[in-house]
Amino acid sequence: MIEGETVVGSYIHGTRIGTLVALKGGDETLARELAMHVAAMNPEYISAADVPGGIVAKEREIYAEQVKAEGKPPEISAKIIEGKLRKRLNEISLTGQLFVKDDKVTVESLLKKAAAQVTAIVRFEVGAGIEKKQVDFAAEVMATVHGKH
Repeated sequence: MIEGETVVGSYIHGTRIGTLVALKGGDETLARELAMHVAAMNPEYISAADVPGGIVAKEREIYAEQVKAEGKPPEISAKIIEGKLRKRLNEISLTGQLFVKDDKVTVESLLKKAAAQVTAIVRFEVGAGIEKKQVDFAAEVMATVHGKH
């Protein structure tokens, strides 16, 4: 169940993707546009602050290894690591993403302009989370030819 203090917007893309966005403030048009954005960009979190600390720490560790391998001087390494981390957090959080209908504006600035806040997002995709069996078609044909199937 998803509830918004002001409005809940929905969007269905074809027959495969459906989204819901709950807002505090804003209006139905904004909620629907954000639901369209969620369908297209598939953010994992509402904001960078919502990303679990373990994920942030793991990303920071990965970037530290990359910077170390590149031989960057220690005095700039921390800035490079934090810059890469900030970029990654923006990619996976709704408010950090560039708005799909206007790539000059972030979702966060769009929300501020409308005096709105996203309180929940839900994205459904047909087939998401289902593991598809990997089949070696050639081996399957050979097994059938040799009577093993």
